[in-house]
Amino acid sequence: MMIDGINPKRLFDRVIEVVFSIILVLITIGIIIGVAELFYKLVLLVMHPTMHGRYVDMITDILTLFIMIELSRSLVEYFNTKRLRLTFIADASIVFVLREIMIGLFEHKFQTGDVYAYSALLFVLSVLRTSSVLVFHQERKLKERLTHKAEHCSNDHPHSPPR
Repeated sequence: MMIDGINPKRLFDRVIEVVFSIILVLITIGIIIGVAELFYKLVLLVMHPTMHGRYVDMITDILTLFIMIELSRSLVEYFNTKRLRLTFIADASIVFVLREIMIGLFEHKFQTGDVYAYSALLFVLSVLRTSSVLVFHQERKLKERLTHKAEHCSNDHPHSPPR
């Protein structure tokens, strides 16, 4: 359906592409800055006589970079397939929860209820991720079967030869 010569679906797709492109560029810049900052902190860590407490910041920064990388992978996958894969989003969420657990454990700020809550959340995210991988593989197998079946049918009924 066209409205005043404008296809709303194409407009929507184009806007989403532009927005995701901007987000991907910003995430990429953030990753580059994060890696540079990580190396700077590593140099400071090596030069400092005591390491106590500083390694927690390093671990937090590394896990934050992993989250950003997983989110950028999700956006790159969108450009390839025109859909967001739940697997990458679940991966980023799992890494985020693990990051929070590790920070809480290092800083000794967890209560028993917090441990149970994070464990339940981690379990649900893991089930979600596993399910999304299984569904993705089933979709791919179905697509391959349909493609194979279509090729097989076309070979069974060749077109009549030209005269």
